[in-house]
Amino acid sequence: MEIAGHRLPEGSWWDWEVIVRDGGWLRLAAGYDLTYHHGLELVFGAPLVSCPPSFQDPVFRAPTAEETASLVRALGEAPPVVVAFEADAGGRERLSCLIAAESLDILSGVVPRQSRTGAKAATGAHDWPGPPLPTD
Repeated sequence: MEIAGHRLPEGSWWDWEVIVRDGGWLRLAAGYDLTYHHGLELVFGAPLVSCPPSFQDPVFRAPTAEETASLVRALGEAPPVVVAFEADAGGRERLSCLIAAESLDILSGVVPRQSRTGAKAATGAHDWPGPPLPTD
């Protein structure tokens, strides 16, 4: 599988989730099941993002001329990295997604998820009856 001129390592990259999204970085985690761990991360620097927080079974493709033109209009120039794909985001139809960025790093290796076992209850006031709900 190839994205933006980079070849992804071999693996079952079916399940995807945004694990970091702030003004400077977008970090996508991928694996066959993200419940306990993930084996791939795509790290985008200075991203402009149009994708849901989680999705499955992406089909990566070259960006269309219209997508590239809209990025040039928005940014003033073509970005160095453009990733376009269609993915299952839980709706009736596949969703078109687009990520433009200054850089892309591909990291592979098993990364365990944080365990929910032993989660502590949230402190502070709450607006529902009963005990506070546990949080991460």
